[in-house]
Amino acid sequence: MTSRTRTLPDRRESPASQSRMPAENGAGIVTSTAAVIELAGVEKTYRSGRISFRALNGVDLAIAAGEMVAITGPSGSGKTTIINLIAGIDRPTAGTVTVNGSRLDQMTEEQLAVWRGRTIGIVFQFFQLMPTLTATENATLPLDLARLGPSRERKAVASRHLATVGLGDRGDRLPLELSGGEQQRVAIARAMACQPPVLLGDEPTGNLDTEMARDMFGLLKGLNENGTTVVYVTHDQSLAGLASRIVSVRDGLITGDTGRRP
Repeated sequence: MTSRTRTLPDRRESPASQSRMPAENGAGIVTSTAAVIELAGVEKTYRSGRISFRALNGVDLAIAAGEMVAITGPSGSGKTTIINLIAGIDRPTAGTVTVNGSRLDQMTEEQLAVWRGRTIGIVFQFFQLMPTLTATENATLPLDLARLGPSRERKAVASRHLATVGLGDRGDRLPLELSGGEQQRVAIARAMACQPPVLLGDEPTGNLDTEMARDMFGLLKGLNENGTTVVYVTHDQSLAGLASRIVSVRDGLITGDTGRRP
Protein backbone atom coordinates (compact mmCIF):
# COMPACT_ATOMS: atom_id res chain seq x y z
CA MET A 1 0.00 0.00 0.00
CA THR A 2 1.40 3.37 -0.94
CA SER A 3 1.25 5.97 1.82
CA ARG A 4 0.69 9.63 1.12
CA THR A 5 1.78 12.45 3.33
CA ARG A 6 -0.85 15.12 3.85
CA THR A 7 -0.65 18.35 5.75
CA LEU A 8 -3.43 18.56 8.30
CA PRO A 9 -4.17 21.23 10.91
CA ASP A 10 -1.96 21.00 14.01
CA ARG A 11 -4.05 19.31 16.69
CA ARG A 12 -2.17 21.22 19.37
CA GLU A 13 -3.84 24.43 18.15
CA SER A 14 -7.31 22.92 18.14
CA PRO A 15 -9.83 24.45 20.56
CA ALA A 16 -11.26 20.98 21.15
CA SER A 17 -7.91 19.75 22.39
CA GLN A 18 -8.06 22.32 25.18
CA SER A 19 -11.79 22.39 25.90
CA ARG A 20 -12.79 20.23 28.84
CA MET A 21 -16.20 18.95 29.85
CA PRO A 22 -17.39 17.50 33.18
CA ALA A 23 -18.12 13.80 33.21
CA GLU A 24 -18.66 11.07 35.78
CA ASN A 25 -16.65 7.90 36.07
CA GLY A 26 -18.03 4.58 37.26
CA ALA A 27 -17.71 5.64 40.88
CA GLY A 28 -19.72 8.80 40.31
CA ILE A 29 -16.65 11.02 40.71
CA VAL A 30 -16.60 14.05 38.43
CA THR A 31 -13.61 14.01 36.07
CA SER A 32 -12.62 16.08 33.02
CA THR A 33 -13.20 14.87 29.46
CA ALA A 34 -12.00 16.54 26.26
CA ALA A 35 -14.67 17.56 23.76
CA VAL A 36 -14.43 15.35 20.67
CA ILE A 37 -16.86 17.67 18.83
CA GLU A 38 -16.92 21.43 19.28
CA LEU A 39 -18.84 24.11 17.40
CA ALA A 40 -17.86 27.61 18.51
CA GLY A 41 -19.80 30.68 17.40
CA VAL A 42 -20.99 28.82 14.30
CA GLU A 43 -23.17 30.60 11.75
CA LYS A 44 -24.32 29.11 8.47
CA THR A 45 -25.98 31.05 5.68
CA TYR A 46 -27.12 29.45 2.45
CA ARG A 47 -27.29 31.69 -0.61
CA SER A 48 -29.00 31.27 -3.96
CA GLY A 49 -28.63 34.32 -6.14
CA ARG A 50 -29.94 37.29 -4.16
CA ILE A 51 -31.80 35.08 -1.71
CA SER A 52 -30.10 34.04 1.53
CA PHE A 53 -31.23 31.89 4.44
CA ARG A 54 -29.44 31.76 7.78
CA ALA A 55 -29.69 28.20 9.06
CA LEU A 56 -27.57 28.70 12.19
CA ASN A 57 -27.24 31.88 14.24
CA GLY A 58 -24.15 31.49 16.43
CA VAL A 59 -24.21 27.95 17.79
CA ASP A 60 -21.91 26.82 20.59
CA LEU A 61 -21.94 23.07 21.18
CA ALA A 62 -19.41 20.75 22.82
CA ILE A 63 -19.83 16.97 22.88
CA ALA A 64 -17.54 14.74 24.92
CA ALA A 65 -16.06 11.50 23.64
CA GLY A 66 -18.42 8.61 24.32
CA GLU A 67 -21.63 10.62 24.57
CA MET A 68 -24.85 9.65 22.79
CA VAL A 69 -26.61 12.87 21.82
CA ALA A 70 -30.01 13.39 20.17
CA ILE A 71 -30.65 16.65 18.31
CA THR A 72 -34.33 17.55 18.09
CA GLY A 73 -36.41 20.41 16.75
CA PRO A 74 -38.98 21.31 14.09
CA SER A 75 -38.28 21.10 10.36
CA GLY A 76 -36.00 23.89 9.19
CA SER A 77 -34.59 24.51 12.67
CA GLY A 78 -30.98 23.75 11.71
CA LYS A 79 -30.63 20.15 12.97
CA THR A 80 -29.35 18.66 9.72
CA THR A 81 -27.04 21.63 9.18
CA ILE A 82 -25.34 20.83 12.50
CA ILE A 83 -24.87 17.19 11.42
CA ASN A 84 -23.49 18.27 8.02
CA LEU A 85 -21.02 20.65 9.67
CA ILE A 86 -19.78 17.94 12.04
CA ALA A 87 -19.33 15.64 9.03
CA GLY A 88 -17.47 18.29 7.04
CA ILE A 89 -20.13 18.16 4.31
CA ASP A 90 -20.94 21.85 4.89
CA ARG A 91 -18.58 24.64 5.93
CA PRO A 92 -19.52 27.33 8.45
CA THR A 93 -20.06 30.89 7.24
CA ALA A 94 -18.53 32.02 10.55
CA GLY A 95 -17.13 30.30 13.64
CA THR A 96 -15.09 27.12 14.01
CA VAL A 97 -15.84 23.40 13.82
CA THR A 98 -13.43 20.99 15.50
CA VAL A 99 -13.92 17.21 15.44
CA ASN A 100 -11.54 14.64 16.90
CA GLY A 101 -8.80 17.26 17.14
CA SER A 102 -9.08 18.58 13.57
CA ARG A 103 -10.29 22.05 12.57
CA LEU A 104 -12.64 21.20 9.70
CA ASP A 105 -13.12 24.82 8.64
CA GLN A 106 -9.37 25.00 7.86
CA MET A 107 -9.12 21.81 5.80
CA THR A 108 -9.14 21.41 2.02
CA GLU A 109 -11.76 19.23 0.33
CA GLU A 110 -9.13 16.55 -0.28
CA GLN A 111 -8.08 16.57 3.37
CA LEU A 112 -11.72 16.42 4.47
CA ALA A 113 -12.39 13.39 2.26
CA VAL A 114 -9.49 11.45 3.79
CA TRP A 115 -10.34 12.57 7.33
CA ARG A 116 -14.04 11.76 6.92
CA GLY A 117 -13.36 8.22 5.72
CA ARG A 118 -11.40 7.38 8.85
CA THR A 119 -13.24 9.43 11.46
CA ILE A 120 -16.95 9.66 10.67
CA GLY A 121 -19.68 7.14 9.96
CA ILE A 122 -22.86 8.68 8.52
CA VAL A 123 -26.38 7.28 8.24
CA PHE A 124 -28.34 9.50 5.87
CA GLN A 125 -32.10 9.92 6.00
CA PHE A 126 -32.50 8.86 2.37
CA PHE A 127 -29.89 6.07 2.41
CA GLN A 128 -27.68 7.39 -0.45
CA LEU A 129 -26.69 3.87 -1.42
CA MET A 130 -24.93 3.30 -4.75
CA PRO A 131 -27.70 1.83 -6.96
CA THR A 132 -25.39 -0.39 -9.05
CA LEU A 133 -23.67 -1.97 -6.03
CA THR A 134 -24.95 -4.88 -3.97
CA ALA A 135 -25.65 -4.54 -0.26
CA THR A 136 -22.26 -6.10 0.52
CA GLU A 137 -20.48 -3.80 -1.91
CA ASN A 138 -22.22 -0.75 -0.43
CA ALA A 139 -21.25 -1.84 3.07
CA THR A 140 -17.67 -2.38 1.89
CA LEU A 141 -17.36 1.00 0.15
CA PRO A 142 -15.90 3.01 3.08
CA LEU A 143 -13.22 0.34 3.59
CA ASP A 144 -12.38 0.47 -0.13
CA LEU A 145 -12.13 4.26 -0.14
CA ALA A 146 -9.95 4.23 2.98
CA ARG A 147 -7.93 1.28 1.61
CA LEU A 148 -8.15 -0.56 4.89
CA GLY A 149 -7.04 -4.19 4.65
CA PRO A 150 -7.03 -6.61 1.71
CA SER A 151 -10.12 -6.89 -0.50
CA ARG A 152 -11.22 -10.29 0.84
CA GLU A 153 -10.99 -9.06 4.43
CA ARG A 154 -13.01 -5.93 3.62
CA LYS A 155 -15.86 -8.02 2.26
CA ALA A 156 -15.76 -10.28 5.29
CA VAL A 157 -16.02 -7.25 7.60
CA ALA A 158 -18.94 -5.87 5.56
CA SER A 159 -20.71 -9.24 5.65
CA ARG A 160 -20.41 -9.36 9.44
CA HIS A 161 -21.90 -5.88 9.73
CA LEU A 162 -24.78 -6.83 7.44
CA ALA A 163 -25.44 -9.88 9.61
CA THR A 164 -25.41 -7.64 12.69
CA VAL A 165 -28.23 -5.52 11.23
CA GLY A 166 -30.21 -8.60 10.18
CA LEU A 167 -29.28 -8.72 6.49
CA GLY A 168 -26.83 -11.61 6.44
CA ASP A 169 -28.80 -13.31 3.66
CA ARG A 170 -29.33 -10.17 1.51
CA GLY A 171 -25.76 -9.23 0.69
CA ASP A 172 -26.09 -10.00 -3.01
CA ARG A 173 -29.17 -7.78 -3.50
CA LEU A 174 -29.14 -4.39 -5.22
CA PRO A 175 -30.78 -1.45 -3.40
CA LEU A 176 -33.84 -1.57 -5.68
CA GLU A 177 -34.37 -5.20 -4.61
CA LEU A 178 -34.53 -4.17 -0.95
CA SER A 179 -37.31 -2.52 1.03
CA GLY A 180 -36.84 0.96 2.45
CA GLY A 181 -36.15 -0.47 5.88
CA GLU A 182 -33.59 -2.91 4.48
CA GLN A 183 -31.85 -0.11 2.61
CA GLN A 184 -31.62 1.88 5.83
CA ARG A 185 -30.07 -1.11 7.57
CA VAL A 186 -27.48 -1.36 4.78
CA ALA A 187 -26.74 2.33 5.38
CA ILE A 188 -26.16 1.61 9.07
CA ALA A 189 -23.85 -1.31 8.22
CA ARG A 190 -21.94 0.98 5.84
CA ALA A 191 -21.56 3.61 8.59
CA MET A 192 -20.06 0.95 10.87
CA ALA A 193 -17.52 -0.19 8.26
CA CYS A 194 -14.37 1.60 9.45
CA GLN A 195 -15.27 1.48 13.14
CA PRO A 196 -15.26 5.29 13.27
CA PRO A 197 -14.88 7.13 16.58
CA VAL A 198 -17.90 9.29 15.68
CA LEU A 199 -21.16 8.06 14.14
CA LEU A 200 -23.73 10.56 12.87
CA GLY A 201 -27.34 9.95 11.90
CA ASP A 202 -29.86 12.17 10.11
CA GLU A 203 -33.18 10.51 11.03
CA PRO A 204 -31.29 7.18 10.87
CA THR A 205 -34.40 5.07 11.47
CA GLY A 206 -36.91 7.29 9.67
CA ASN A 207 -37.92 4.49 7.29
CA LEU A 208 -38.15 1.68 9.83
CA ASP A 209 -41.18 0.52 11.73
CA THR A 210 -41.26 1.11 15.48
CA GLU A 211 -39.95 -2.29 16.50
CA MET A 212 -37.11 -2.28 13.95
CA ALA A 213 -36.24 1.32 14.85
CA ARG A 214 -35.79 0.33 18.48
CA ASP A 215 -33.69 -2.67 17.44
CA MET A 216 -31.44 -0.39 15.37
CA PHE A 217 -31.14 2.08 18.24
CA GLY A 218 -30.18 -0.84 20.43
CA LEU A 219 -27.34 -1.44 17.98
CA LEU A 220 -26.31 2.22 18.06
CA LYS A 221 -26.48 2.11 21.87
CA GLY A 222 -24.19 -0.91 21.85
CA LEU A 223 -21.67 0.92 19.65
CA ASN A 224 -21.88 3.87 22.03
CA GLU A 225 -21.27 1.66 25.05
CA ASN A 226 -18.13 0.39 23.32
CA GLY A 227 -16.80 3.93 22.98
CA THR A 228 -18.30 5.34 19.78
CA THR A 229 -19.62 8.90 20.07
CA VAL A 230 -23.11 8.90 18.54
CA VAL A 231 -24.96 12.05 17.46
CA TYR A 232 -28.30 11.77 15.69
CA VAL A 233 -31.21 13.90 14.52
CA THR A 234 -34.73 12.69 15.23
CA HIS A 235 -38.28 14.03 15.34
CA ASP A 236 -39.35 11.09 17.53
CA GLN A 237 -39.21 12.10 21.18
CA SER A 238 -39.28 8.47 22.33
CA LEU A 239 -36.16 7.76 20.25
CA ALA A 240 -34.55 10.99 21.46
CA GLY A 241 -35.13 9.73 24.99
CA LEU A 242 -32.80 6.78 24.33
CA ALA A 243 -29.84 9.20 24.20
CA SER A 244 -27.85 10.27 27.24
CA ARG A 245 -28.33 13.91 26.24
CA ILE A 246 -30.91 15.85 24.22
CA VAL A 247 -30.06 19.10 22.41
CA SER A 248 -33.07 21.12 21.20
CA VAL A 249 -32.73 23.44 18.20
CA ARG A 250 -35.11 26.12 16.93
CA ASP A 251 -34.60 28.95 14.42
CA GLY A 252 -30.89 28.21 14.15
CA LEU A 253 -30.25 28.41 17.88
CA ILE A 254 -29.80 25.85 20.64
CA THR A 255 -32.80 26.38 22.89
CA GLY A 256 -32.34 23.45 25.25
CA ASP A 257 -29.63 21.03 26.36
CA THR A 258 -30.18 18.40 29.03
CA GLY A 259 -26.44 17.93 29.48
CA ARG A 260 -25.08 14.64 30.72
CA ARG A 261 -27.55 12.59 32.70
CA PRO A 262 -26.59 10.67 35.83
